[in-house]
Amino acid sequence: MPRSYLELTLSPKSSEVDHANNPANFSSDVLLIPDLSTFRVLPWAEQTARVICDPCMITGSPLRTAPRLIAKQLMGQLQSLGFSLHSSFTYECCVLGAPDRVGPKTMLFPATTLASNHDLPFFQQLVNGMYCMGADVDSLASAMVPGQMEINLRPEFGIAAADTAFTFRTGIKEMARKHSYIASFFTDDSLYNAGVLSHSLWDANGRRSLFHTGDHGGGELSEIGRKWLAGLLSHSAALSCLLSPGLGCRSHIAKKVKDPKHNVLYATYGYNDNSSAFNVKCHGGRETHIDNKLGSAMANPYVVMAATVAAGLDGIKRNLAAETGLTRASTHTQLGKQQFAIPVKMEDALVALSEDHVICGALGEPFVQYFIALKQFEIETEELDAERNKCLEYFI
Repeated sequence: MPRSYLELTLSPKSSEVDHANNPANFSSDVLLIPDLSTFRVLPWAEQTARVICDPCMITGSPLRTAPRLIAKQLMGQLQSLGFSLHSSFTYECCVLGAPDRVGPKTMLFPATTLASNHDLPFFQQLVNGMYCMGADVDSLASAMVPGQMEINLRPEFGIAAADTAFTFRTGIKEMARKHSYIASFFTDDSLYNAGVLSHSLWDANGRRSLFHTGDHGGGELSEIGRKWLAGLLSHSAALSCLLSPGLGCRSHIAKKVKDPKHNVLYATYGYNDNSSAFNVKCHGGRETHIDNKLGSAMANPYVVMAATVAAGLDGIKRNLAAETGLTRASTHTQLGKQQFAIPVKMEDALVALSEDHVICGALGEPFVQYFIALKQFEIETEELDAERNKCLEYFI
């Protein structure tokens, strides 16, 4: 297939962005190599199956802008160092009336406990269908905004967690269509759909949690866990760019800034504190994990996973360490404000990403350069948002 099919903008009038390195390669052919372990028969479509593919050039070399390949490379690095990642995604998404688009009159469900009772057949088919696809929904509930749902996916090891998130994001859109709804993960000035990566580091065999200190009371984050957390904090500026990639995501970040004179937000961490950017959840022993809450639901789950692992691994390799004061009395901690500043404007966030050599090196220069070029294109064509949003049900 043409490479340009995989590297699109959201604008229906602009099908490609000049490739940062070699524009001549942009229209070259690529091959899709099926990962047969992901083959699933779709329970909501007749005689139809799904298989996730990894792209490569016709010469056999991997397509270095492919997020899943990048995430698999990071999983390989973890494995080589004797680690494995146990993770899951939590998404907020809005279920809208199919004839309309995002707007105050298109919301279907009130933000109450009655939300999931509005159309029980749809939600029952959604959960059952996802289970058949290997995307196990742990819980589903109404969220803060009318029409908004929060979905927690069951944790898995390795790339499977991102595959599950990808499967769910596509599946809910297809199933919503069958019920004359639209499911959207879009975020703008008036609506924010969160995307959270809950994760913990385990040994390579997945038998022992390395974030757990070993005491029976739950305790604090382990030493290796604090190094991982310190890595997340030190790379929070670049992470925010990758995990909150939409222009509307930055508006949500701006609302959290206490001092309007400054265009930065400071990354925080806390113990069982949902207001923190990195929330350390210690609900008993092996379940100790970190919620990376920098992201919106618009982010690609493979990019979220890869960037989080790259940042955490750097904390371990450089022997960084967050403060040990993660006790039950600790609710909101800020360390080194200048070091962990998160830019509000997308332009500044792109600069922070380009200057973060660890993240750029882990994800690869081709991907980062293309990502930055795409975001700069979106900034320059922001006035086309109304036209671009017509494609949201397909892209986001």
